[in-house]
Order: sequence, then C-alpha cells, then structure tokens
Amino acid sequence: MDLNSASTIVLRVLTQATSQDTAVLKPAEEQLKQWETQPGFYSVLLNIFTNHTLDVNVRWLAVLYFKNGIDRYWRRVAPHALSEEEKSTLRAGLITNFNEPVNQIATQISVLIAKVARVDCPRQWPELIPTLLESVKVQDDLRQHRALLTFYHVTKTLASKRLAADRKLFYDLASGIYSFACSLWNHHTDTFLQQVCTGDEAAATNSLERTLLSLKVLRKLTVHGFVEPHRSIEVMGFLHTVFERLKQFLECSRNIGGENVCRDRLEKTIILFTKVLLDFLDQHPFSFTPLIQRSLEFAVSYVFTEAGEGVVFERFIVQCMNLIKMIVKNYAYKPSKNIEDSSPETLEAHKIKTAFFTYPTLMEICRRLVTHYFLLTEEELTMWEEDPEGFTVEETGGDSWKYSLRPCTEVLFIDIFHEYNQTLTPVLLEMVHSLQGSTNMEDTSAILIKDAVYNAVGLAAYELFDSVDFDQWFKNQLLSELQVSHNRYKPIRRRVIWLIGQWISVKFKSDLRPMLYEAIRNLLQDQDLVVRIETATTLKLTVDDFEFRTDQFLPYLESMFTLLFQLLQEVTECDTKMHVLHVLSCVIERVNMQIRPYVGCLVQYLPLLWKQSEEHNMLRCAILTTLIHLVQGLGADSKNLYPFLLPVIQLSTDVSQPPHVYLLEDGLELWLVTLENSPCLTPELLRIFQNMSALLELSSENLKNCFKIINAYIFLSSSEFLQMYATDLCRSFCELLKDITTEGQVQVLKVVENVLKVNPVLGPQMFQPLLPSVFRGIIDGERYPMVMSTYLGVMGRVLLQNTSFFSLLLSQMACELGQELDQILGNMIEMWVDRMDNITQPERRKLSALALLSLLPSVNSVIQDKFCGIINISVEGLHDVMTEDPETGTYKDCMLMSHFEEPKVTEDEEPPTEQDKRKKMLALKDPVHTVSLQQFVYEKLKAQQELLGEQGFHALMETVDTEIVAQLQEFLQGF
Repeated sequence: MDLNSASTIVLRVLTQATSQDTAVLKPAEEQLKQWETQPGFYSVLLNIFTNHTLDVNVRWLAVLYFKNGIDRYWRRVAPHALSEEEKSTLRAGLITNFNEPVNQIATQISVLIAKVARVDCPRQWPELIPTLLESVKVQDDLRQHRALLTFYHVTKTLASKRLAADRKLFYDLASGIYSFACSLWNHHTDTFLQQVCTGDEAAATNSLERTLLSLKVLRKLTVHGFVEPHRSIEVMGFLHTVFERLKQFLECSRNIGGENVCRDRLEKTIILFTKVLLDFLDQHPFSFTPLIQRSLEFAVSYVFTEAGEGVVFERFIVQCMNLIKMIVKNYAYKPSKNIEDSSPETLEAHKIKTAFFTYPTLMEICRRLVTHYFLLTEEELTMWEEDPEGFTVEETGGDSWKYSLRPCTEVLFIDIFHEYNQTLTPVLLEMVHSLQGSTNMEDTSAILIKDAVYNAVGLAAYELFDSVDFDQWFKNQLLSELQVSHNRYKPIRRRVIWLIGQWISVKFKSDLRPMLYEAIRNLLQDQDLVVRIETATTLKLTVDDFEFRTDQFLPYLESMFTLLFQLLQEVTECDTKMHVLHVLSCVIERVNMQIRPYVGCLVQYLPLLWKQSEEHNMLRCAILTTLIHLVQGLGADSKNLYPFLLPVIQLSTDVSQPPHVYLLEDGLELWLVTLENSPCLTPELLRIFQNMSALLELSSENLKNCFKIINAYIFLSSSEFLQMYATDLCRSFCELLKDITTEGQVQVLKVVENVLKVNPVLGPQMFQPLLPSVFRGIIDGERYPMVMSTYLGVMGRVLLQNTSFFSLLLSQMACELGQELDQILGNMIEMWVDRMDNITQPERRKLSALALLSLLPSVNSVIQDKFCGIINISVEGLHDVMTEDPETGTYKDCMLMSHFEEPKVTEDEEPPTEQDKRKKMLALKDPVHTVSLQQFVYEKLKAQQELLGEQGFHALMETVDTEIVAQLQEFLQGF
C-alpha cells in the first residue's frame, strides 16, 4: 500500500464511515474491513490520527481501527499478521510525539501503545520505557501529561500479565524505575500543594491530574512489582509517606469547597491513596504487618473520632472502614488454635492487632457505629415520607445500596462483633438495657437511637445467642412496642418486626408463633407503607423457617393472604411488587392445598399485572414463580387458570420471542407443574408443545426440564401426544444423540423407555429409528454403566411387551451387521447377562429377568446355550424382589401391585399430583408390577420342561451352577 496515494483513499473512506447515512456508512465499513489485512494499512491510519489538522471524528475512528488491528494482527502467530518491518515503523511512530490535543483520542492512543507493549515490551521494544521516562520530565504541559498518561497505561497493562516469565520482567522493570516513579510523584504532589496554598486553582487542577496519574503508576508498581516488598526500603518508605500525604490532602479539602473539577479530582486522589493500602494489604498481608498499627490508628482516628469532622466524605469513610475490616478479618493474621502451628509472621500481626483493639477502643468503635453511623439520616427520613417504596428498595439492597455507607458500617459492625464478641456483648447489652421502657414520642433523637441499637441486636443475633433471652424480651417488651400506633413511633415498629425476622431462625420458641402471627396481621394493616412492607418480609422469614407449623398458621391464613394481596395492589414500584409476590409465593408454597379457598382475588389480578409488566421482565419472572406455587397449591383445579396460564407458558418458552432470555427457566418450570397437575390433556396444552423442537436444539442447561416436560405429556395422554409429535420428537432425539453428554443420552433413552412402558404396541414403531443404535450399544458393550442400564431397560420393554417387533428388529440388525440372526441374538443375551450389574434400579432388574425369561420355552440352540445365564439373571431378580412373609415363612414379590389406593398424606408431606396418580395407574398395567417373577420363572421352566421332556430339561439344568439351582428351588417352594 503506497502511503501517499493510499492516505487520500483511506481518509475519504474513513470520512464516509463517520456518516449518519447508512447508505454511505455500510459500504465504507465493508471497505475498511477488507483493508484490515492489507500491508501498510496501519501505517496509513497512524499518519491520519497523528495529523491534528484533520476532523476529530475521522481521527477517532482511525485510532479505533488501529487499536482493533493490534488485537487481531499484531502477534506473530495471528492469521494475516503484520510484518516485523511495518511493526517496527509503527512502534517508532507511536512514541515520536506525545502531543495529542484531544483528551479522548490521547487516552485511546495511550491504550493502544499499552496493547503493543503487552506483546513487545521489553524484548522487541526496549526503547519504550526509557522514552516514556524522558518524556515525563519535559516542561511542556501537554507533552508531559500525555507521556504520563501513556506511562500509566503501559504500567497497568504490564502489571496484569500473569505468566512467570512476564512477572519476572515486570519485577525487573519495577525495581529499575521505582525510585524515579517516587520522585516524579513527590514532585507533582509538592507542586500541587504549593499551588493550593497560593490559591492558583487552575494550575493546581493541572498538577493534581499529574499527581493522580503518577500515583496510579506507583500503585501498580508497589502492589505487583515486588515478590517481597517489605524488603524494599523505597516501597515501605512510599507506603509510610502515603499516610502523611493523605493527611495533607484531607486538609486541602477544607480549602477547596463546593462542586468543581479540582474538588472532584482531589477526592479521587484521596480514594486512590486508600486503594494503594487496600490492594497492598490484599496482595501482601505479611509485608503489610509493619503498617497495621499506623493504618488502624489513621482509619479509626478519622472515622471514629473528632479528627475527621469537616474533612471526611462518604466514600473515604467507606474505604477506611474496609481497611479496618480487612485487617480484622485477614486470615493471615489469625493464629491457629494450636499456637505452635502458627508462623512467626502471623503471631506478630496478631500481637499488633490485639495491642490496638483494647477495651476502650472497641467500646468507642461499637458505640460510634451504633449511635452515629446506624442512625437514620435526615435524607433517609425524608425519603421514607416522600418515596416509601424507594426507601425500602434502598434499605433492602438496591443497586446504589451496595456502594453506600450504611451497608459498609453494618458489615464492619458484624465483623468486629464476631471477632471480639466477648468484649462487645456487654457493651451492646448495656445499650439495650438503657432503652427499656417507654420512649417519649416527642424525642425523635431517642427514637432513632433505639432504632439503631435494635438494628445492632438484629445484626449480631447469632453472636448474642447465649446472652439474650429473646423469647422473654419478645413477650415483655417487643410485643408491646409493636402495638404503639403513634405515627412518630413507626421507625420502632418497623425495626422491631425486622429484628424478630433476624432472630426467628436463631432463637424463637415455637409456641410463641401464634402471638407473632397476631402481631404480623395487625402490622400488615399499619398506616405506614414501609412498616407493612417490612412486616411482609418478616412473614416470609417466618414461614420459610424450618420450625414453621401449618396448623399454627392456618387460623391467620385468610386474613394474612388478603392483606398481602391488598399490599401487592397498593405498591407501584416493580421491585416492591416482586418482593410482595415473593412473600405470597412462599405462603402458598408452605400451606399448599390449604390456600385454595383464598386465591380467587390473586388469580383475577395476575393477568392484569402480567399485562402491566410487559417492559419489566424481572417482575414477570416473579409472576411466573407465583404461578408455579399457585398451580401446585390448586392441583387439578389449576385447569381453571388455563386461559391465562397457557399463553404465559407459550410466550415464556418461545425462543423466537425476546423475553424468553429472562423467562425461559421459570416458564419451563411452570409448564412442567401445569402438566403434572393437569387432570386431562386439552388441545391448547397440546399445541404449546410446538415450542419444544427449538428448545431441544438449544441444548442448554434447561434440557433436563425439557425431558421432564416430554415425559409429563407421555404420562398425561400418550396416544394423542405421540400421534401428533412422535415423528418430530424422534428426529430431534436422533440429532441430540449425535452430540450430547452421557447424562443427556440417559435422559433421551428414559423418554423412549417411558413411551414403550405406556404404549408397548405403537411405541417401538414410533421410535424405530432410535432402536438400532440401542441394540448396537448393547452388543458392543457400551462402556458407561448408566447408558448401558438404560439401553437394557429400553430393549427389555421391546422384548417383553412386543415380541413381534423384537423379531423384526433382530432381522434388521442381522442384515445391517451381516451376521446370522442366531449369532446376533446370542451376542445380545451374553452381553445382557455379563452387564447385569450395571443395572441398579430394582424395577429395571426385574424387567431384565422377565424379558430374558420371555425367550423360553425354546428349542433354539442359541437360547439353550445361554440358558445358564438366563437362570442366573432370574435368580438375581428373585433375590431383588422376593421378601419373606414372617407369619407363613413363604416368599412374595414385593413389587406386585393389585389396586390403586389414595395415599394418606400427613400435614408435612406434599399431596400426590395428578401425574403421581397417573404413574400409579400405569404401574397397575406394567408387567413389572403385575407379573409375579416367582410365578413367571416357574411357568417358563415348566413349559421348557414340557417342550424338551424330562431328560432334555435335566441336561439343560445341569449347565446351571448347583448353588444357583439350590437358591432357585428355595424360591420356588410350594409350586
């Protein structure tokens, strides 16, 4: 590519590629794509984006194409890789000038230089680092900044390499430039501080940008550039300096007020200082040991004493708390239970921690956390009044919640309380005791303090197990607090019901549940929406608890369900509706069939809510979950929901519809429970199966549920279902079996086995294309036991229940394999007998015995040759299924079923679904459950004896081991 002529052409096409007109844009993009592999193309791009007279958009696009080209074609092993000659030219061109005037383009150039450095530095690009070190010293502000920006991106990229050889190169680089990087950072930091003192804010802002970039470089070098950083005087010197600089910058924040660029960058720099400490602690806990004392003193001073007043800001407090938490929780600082097993480094760190966290210090931290940081703020109280649903979402973990101060303070409290619970338990209990008795409604401060203390008791519930008699506290104090209806007392009503939710699974007597349900029912009618939502949350925790008893809850079920439904209608936010729906789902799940009289209102409302939530897929997921539990609770009566239910399933499981990405998993679960509880197959329910073909093609993690759904259709109405879908299903299965896991193979074969069980006459014909591979799998001795077991289950059904089809299949296999029919049959029986131990399910073991016995009586020499094996299998089967009657001393087949009985269900058991009943009815027609193996063995042996005569039969029995014969005779006593 001739550079001069090419530059004009490429420039024109890049200009077209920035067009808003797709007719101009698309051909330009296609042309650029073709040029990507042309020699010289990237040299042209370099010339274009370094020409500052050209249009910014064109230059931006040129940089992006260059950057993408590095990813695809820079490595020597890449297809269409750039030549070494062109790469050498490009490397030189990239670092000729650091004078890009546009910030966004400058950042992209720095990133692409770093990408090249990742591959080539230092071996193919030894001049990069020296050039950068020289360039950051120049006096020109722009050049200095751009060089520093590039220096940072290169350092960041090289620090991220993880191979041992690359790590060694980075260690060498770090030790070589660390001193310079420290000097550079100190220079820019001193310059910034001087400019702040003189009030030159514009200059200070520029210097602060350089301070930030040089500190970013130092962060990467410090954290990733040394194997044992504590052995480097420079590294430890820098880390100790961090504390001094942090104090200086925090003091600066007093002088730079308001919202402006300098203030924003100053806060970013302060946070970056804390990140240096946090990252170093994370990567090098033992090297951090000399810094433990100073870190704790610094963080505790600014967060828990007056020293921080007027200078700290929220994100800095969060970082300081994270620093304390990481030191408190650090596994490296915890001695083993047997002190002799602990390293000297661990013991030293633990000693420093113990010396710092004295009783007065811990008490002050605990009190300050509870009485200062746990207090509801004016902003939160205003939000409670103006946007109650927004307040509950924030409190229960909205997107912004995890980045805010409150969760950080709560986690720190939990960690410190866990680590020092013996010291802090008396402190917290004393705070609780000081709050007993009534609270003045006019004293907002006292109410908020009580709210904060109760919050602490809830967070520390597990640690306080042995120290708090929660049952007594509930009866004597908390219950009465829930009954105070004054509007100003609502923070306490909300907090107490939350507190009970925290303790319910820790320590709460079962016989107190009715009193709690009474309180919950009252609070679900509270005038305050936040209190009602919190009460719903505690109700969920209560019904989810393993000590939940339905009989205690039933007297409150109707009123609770009605109140929850009213709450669902009242709330408007998507997140809140999801939350209340989840509570309703939990209640329905726990009481199951008992919910039937009360769900009418919810059933009528859900279609409306589904329609309203068209743009809110997560709310629709919550509706699907509710429907799953509703269908399970309603059982066969769920057919009344079909006008709404079936279109919902149709949409949720249709992979051509965009919402399926969110709804598919829950939609499949709903489809399955709908089938399991359906009393009969409707045309609409049958039609939905059209979605299955595409679902099977997905071969996703949902495949297991798809097979369960197919089985459910087979049990529901095999003839109608198979008549319509057997051909498509068989085709899908044949495709699946070409590329599927062993478990997937088993799932496919189980479906076929169920078809044969339900429809032994037509089933083999419908799935005939699959059966030769099953036959081949048996005679080839399939190596996976689970697959072999299922093969034998499928073939056992065909052999036992459709002899004529088995004969046809045998002839087909003899023809395909070019072997004699008897030879094929003999191989199959031999392998069946040999691999019988692969079958673990008793039903399938009995089926194998019945199937092989069905070959008798026979004069066929092959079958007689395998007679011994058939008898062995039969005796094994008898051992599996025969149980001795203690009264008569006779044996009986424990798998026999004579009639259908509705099982008696206890309160804690799930009632049988319609599908469970169908399976029971099917079992009444299944030879495995209707034919006595003992009787079958006797009849087949008698028939064989009659066929061969006494002498011939005796000769046949001689082939069987005498021990097996003795066992057989014992089982056949009385015949």
